[in-house]
Amino acid sequence: MANDIKQVLDIRPGKGMSVGQSDEHQRNWTEKGWEWATKHGNYDRSREHLNFEIVKGGIIQPVDKSRTITGRMADNLRERGITDPNAKLCEPQYRTVANIIFGGSRERMHEIAFGNQRVDFTHGADNSHIRRNKDIERWAMDVYRFACEHWGEENVIGFYVHLDELNPHVHCTVIPVDERNKISFNKVFGGKIYDSKKRFFALHDEFAKVNEKWGMKRGNSIAVTGAKHRTTEEYRRALSEECTTLEEQIENNKTLLSGLLTDIRFAEKRVKGLSTMTANLEEKKKQMIAEMETLAEKLKAGRGDSEELRKKISKLDIDLQKVLDNLADKRSKLEEVNKQLSELRQIEEETRERAAEYRQDLKAATYDLEHQVRYRLADALLGDILHEFKSLLPALDGEGQSLFNDTLLKDAAERGEDIFKCAIYLFANYVDLATTFAESHGGGGGGSDLPWGRNEDEDDRAWARRCLMQASRMMKPKGGKSVRRK
Repeated sequence: MANDIKQVLDIRPGKGMSVGQSDEHQRNWTEKGWEWATKHGNYDRSREHLNFEIVKGGIIQPVDKSRTITGRMADNLRERGITDPNAKLCEPQYRTVANIIFGGSRERMHEIAFGNQRVDFTHGADNSHIRRNKDIERWAMDVYRFACEHWGEENVIGFYVHLDELNPHVHCTVIPVDERNKISFNKVFGGKIYDSKKRFFALHDEFAKVNEKWGMKRGNSIAVTGAKHRTTEEYRRALSEECTTLEEQIENNKTLLSGLLTDIRFAEKRVKGLSTMTANLEEKKKQMIAEMETLAEKLKAGRGDSEELRKKISKLDIDLQKVLDNLADKRSKLEEVNKQLSELRQIEEETRERAAEYRQDLKAATYDLEHQVRYRLADALLGDILHEFKSLLPALDGEGQSLFNDTLLKDAAERGEDIFKCAIYLFANYVDLATTFAESHGGGGGGSDLPWGRNEDEDDRAWARRCLMQASRMMKPKGGKSVRRK
């Protein structure tokens, strides 16, 4: 059973935090809200008192329902001078939060949360007498430190521990702020397909170190197991929706960019016009001051009609004041337009970055759909080939059977599941784990002191084939001959 105790780490992007999501995390429901939740979900209101949250400084406290997560996020960004790219949009377009679930196998989480207390999980049962085990607070604190170390405590907006559902867990809301002090889900959690997968694998490994003392191990990645957990129709529908959404976002992005470029061109024209007017006014001011100085010198030297000179100086002074007022106005407008232009160019840059992210996401989603189709076709084909081979092999004579000795086909027919499992570990660069798995399942052959790893110019297909060949060798017992499983 110990091997079945796994950790849970799930990261989902979100385009902000809705009021509904916030209310669910905080259990900020009305009586009717609770009625609906308990009727349609696995909520136990009699255990709501066991829920808690961890806030900045690692302080454990009852859930604070006075401020929504949405409000907390807005306050956080405002205090740090960070712009929410969705703030001025009618419909949110950008992934500005990561919704993270931490947990583990149900039985183990029950033990951590409730100890030896008997909780009645029957729908509608009264568990108001149940008390929170201190271990759940200690585990949650370990998880909180993990989240803060990886994404920064200032970016952890909500950290709620729910003990009123079937399986105790944590809901953690993180703002993905990158090193530029900008929100970018791609830079913090994603990126290129290979990099994001590698990063997620590493994250699971690091989380496993946290859970080691709590008796929970690293679970299999959904990249390994998830393909079999969803039907083709589910994948087709989900990915179709994702692709449609991304395509809409790209089109909206194009429209936004087009509008921005129009505004930028208009602002540039205004800057040019105001700059010309400011320069002309500066020149006029210079000329008027020079003329006033000349007239003043004539007046001082007693050259010309003094009364007439004074009138000219007075008129010039009035005209100069008008010029100065006009100049101040144009300077103010020029400063404002320059600021507007700078902001528009910044928005344009960010919009282009988002467009690039959308295109990358669309490419990834399209790749995933193709990958899933290929996976299912290959899985079906391989299964039929192995089944057919296993049924035909006994009909061959000794010489005919010997032709297949030490072949991947025969090894796969005899120990296919073990070979594939070992190959998965190798593909993910978990060499030590692959070795341990092989040795614990009767393998020991194919040993080598040569370094193992993916070549820089090696594509997925070639790398996968090499992993399968190596796994086949590793799963052979010492002595080199395969063992037929009955």
